[in-house]
Amino acid sequence: MRSQPFAAALLSFLARAIAQDSSSCPSTPSPWPEAGSFPVTPTLPDPFLYLDGTSRVQTQEEWYSCRKPEILDMMQHYQYGYYPDHALETVTATRSGDTVSIAVEADGKTAQFSASINLPSGASADAPAPVVIAIGGMDNNAYLSEGIAVVTYDYLSVAADSNSKTGAFWDLYNGRDIGTLVAWAWGFHRVLDALEQTAGEIDATKVGVTGCSRLGKAALAGGLFDERVTVTMAMSSGVQGLGPYRYHALSGQDETLENSKQGAPWWSDSTLADFIGQSERTPFDAHTIAAALAPRALVIDQGTGDPFTNSEGTAVVVYPAAKIVYEWLGVGEQIGMAVRSGGHCDFSGYTNVLPFVKQIFFGEASTRDYDDLSPWSPMPEAYPWASDVPSA
Repeated sequence: MRSQPFAAALLSFLARAIAQDSSSCPSTPSPWPEAGSFPVTPTLPDPFLYLDGTSRVQTQEEWYSCRKPEILDMMQHYQYGYYPDHALETVTATRSGDTVSIAVEADGKTAQFSASINLPSGASADAPAPVVIAIGGMDNNAYLSEGIAVVTYDYLSVAADSNSKTGAFWDLYNGRDIGTLVAWAWGFHRVLDALEQTAGEIDATKVGVTGCSRLGKAALAGGLFDERVTVTMAMSSGVQGLGPYRYHALSGQDETLENSKQGAPWWSDSTLADFIGQSERTPFDAHTIAAALAPRALVIDQGTGDPFTNSEGTAVVVYPAAKIVYEWLGVGEQIGMAVRSGGHCDFSGYTNVLPFVKQIFFGEASTRDYDDLSPWSPMPEAYPWASDVPSA
């Protein structure tokens, strides 16, 4: 685990990168290219290649100042929908015991929902605890016993898992072409705002977000769209999470762009449907999202008995491809793959990733090898650009 001086140096480096003149970045095509205009790419797209199809990242500073912002824009346009401008929101939180009531005002409208705080023994304003914000349920006691707070909120009160456009998010943003995964991610972030206002016993600089299955997809979006998230814990997330659009047949029965978009079209924006039947034209894949989380931490949970979310594809295609970018950025220890026996959304997944989370929060070295993909092996033919990473 990296030391605090490393963390300070990294923040300084990132500040310099972000301060670079963005006018030196390659121009993102405008208007955005249509789905059918992208070439068919059977392997994972090169994460270092800009959307113009010719320019390629050369330095770490350029990744952070140019390519990462382009990825965030690209993912919002083609998959998620555009995250609302938080600068136009006012968040007010009040606390009664373990319950935090959250009100968000934007454009003259107000939305409300609540969160529940579970504190570990000894947490106080003088000794604040790291926190995992979870939706859909997790093994709370395993984390509380290790000194990590667990905060939950009812994701369905933020946005229904349907096309009904009901819930706190839609009270503010009904009519916008935004997927429910962004709405649930927004819920994570507004809970974190509320914790910063009302929960001195929680260290809001050490924050995990997690959920499983469709909620694992939401946790991934939660990590992607808020730099305050320290570690993203994506559990059995599948397509639109960390399951690949390509190589989806590795686990037999599995989730694809087609069956996920047709079965729950509300998870993403309408533009993603343009890639149905031509998923190999997507200018991104799950590894692109994972790489855009760097330098912050990401741990991926998958069970060997979970073919529907393509556990094998996530482990042998997506993870090693994303790891290459993390290592190139000098933060390879910030990403881990947690393969376990068992099926979809087993609670054992949370104990499986816990040593990684403790390493991130507390700097405790883990004996668990989070590069071990057993019983599978990496599939380097899926990411041929790995032999040509930028020299810097």
